[in-house]
Amino acid sequence: MENSSQPPSDRRRRAANRRHRAGIVPPAVLHLVSTETASRTPQSRPGIRRAVVSGGLLDLAAGNRADEEDLAGAATGADGPRRAAARRRRLALAGLTLTAVLSAVMLVATLVNWAPDGPPPRDLTTAERDRLAVMRVTNYRELRAGLHVTAGTGAARTDLLGWVDWSRGLAYLDVGGPGAGPARGLAQATPTVLVIRPDPTAVPTPAMPPLVPPADGWRLPADRGLDPLLRMIFSLAADRPEPMGRGVGRWVGREHLNGEPVDVLEVSTPGSGASPSREPAAPADADAPVRYWLDRAGRLHRVQADLAGIGPVTVALNRADRPTLRPVEALGGRPGLPRALTATERDRWRRLPARLRTAGGATATLTMPVSTATNLRGSGWLSWKSGSAYLGVTDLDADGRRTLVRHHGRKITRIDATGESARPPLPPPAAGWRAGPHRTQALDPLVAAALQAAQRTGVPGSAQRLRGDSLAGTTVDVVQVDTARGPLRYWVDRSGMLRRLELPTRAGAWAQLDLAPGRVPRLTPPRQR
Repeated sequence: MENSSQPPSDRRRRAANRRHRAGIVPPAVLHLVSTETASRTPQSRPGIRRAVVSGGLLDLAAGNRADEEDLAGAATGADGPRRAAARRRRLALAGLTLTAVLSAVMLVATLVNWAPDGPPPRDLTTAERDRLAVMRVTNYRELRAGLHVTAGTGAARTDLLGWVDWSRGLAYLDVGGPGAGPARGLAQATPTVLVIRPDPTAVPTPAMPPLVPPADGWRLPADRGLDPLLRMIFSLAADRPEPMGRGVGRWVGREHLNGEPVDVLEVSTPGSGASPSREPAAPADADAPVRYWLDRAGRLHRVQADLAGIGPVTVALNRADRPTLRPVEALGGRPGLPRALTATERDRWRRLPARLRTAGGATATLTMPVSTATNLRGSGWLSWKSGSAYLGVTDLDADGRRTLVRHHGRKITRIDATGESARPPLPPPAAGWRAGPHRTQALDPLVAAALQAAQRTGVPGSAQRLRGDSLAGTTVDVVQVDTARGPLRYWVDRSGMLRRLELPTRAGAWAQLDLAPGRVPRLTPPRQR
């Protein structure tokens, strides 16, 4: 307890001290800020504020206002540099963000297009040489395949779509692309003969040809540009393997085609093979390598080569697309199985001459692909009674020049004519007929054989039935007779009437003389001059 005997003044001083320690400022105190504290700025001591006593009370609001004014002044002075620094930080951050985005894009693009480097090219192993050696035998045994051929580049590029039948030696293609030229349309070929069906109105983009080819319009081409391509396609198949020596090829890489892993093998240019034309074709570049894409079973999927006069060529095979192909009549029609005539067929064959004489005559239509420079078309009449024929023939490759041809007995005469009528004019011209060599003389053996079929001696030679067929909705037997001039084919219907006669031309194609029995005009022999 406090001593009550102490003077009042002492008690008041102690009470004031206790109140001061408790935080209560006595009214008598005017300032608590020392001279040292008051001299410091708010920037140097931002956490200490001046206390101002007003009316004997502590005016904290006044001190706070003073501090705010000092801070506001200091902030106003530092606002410019701070904003510049913040702007620099934002620009740096934006630059870093853009750099990160570009780096991510480049990384993704690189990962998409990047492929790990494979083993370097090397010499073929023994297994790879064996696989390449039997590749052609594999094609031959699998019979057929779909084709997509690209030849040349740019405006000279030719595209071919279709199929090849290696077992029968037949290719059937649609020819298109900007460089197709006069060959645009359909094409069929054997290892020795190429015939085309031009279609100048066809769109440049090729499409798969119709499975049943058109019956008419086929001819031998004047342009030989497709020969190297066809030679290469037919050379991809053989009935026996071709051994390969060491060091003649190399392994280039491994890829995936049609979902299958394949090896890319590079060798020298393959053998030239047979040309699809009897005339010599442009040689291939013997130094250009050829690449083959082979799967593990030795099945070919793609070929790339560089052919002289054409440029780069790519042949892609679709081994799942392999329909049965039918050659057109210009290539001899469907293959058959020759056999001896049955008793009924022999009797019908013996009665053929008499049947023709009874019919009297027939309207004749001629289709003859003679050579790459001569394609003949004609029509007219045959008279088996008089042993004469009268035809109007047009050479498609000689600006459509027309020739009238007369057969009477053993004499053959001709006269050049004008006009666009399919049949020759009636009555025949009385003058101007000439005998001797002519560009249309290739048709003479065919017309002579048709007239001779009505003679009493019959058709010379041994006859065999080649196959059954149909012509204009009529069922026929195709009978082949081998003669000194080559094979002749007679299309005889079941009534014993001759409907067509065929023979091969010097180009290897087949000519047809179609006959429609009926009445014919009087075919008088030309007047002698």
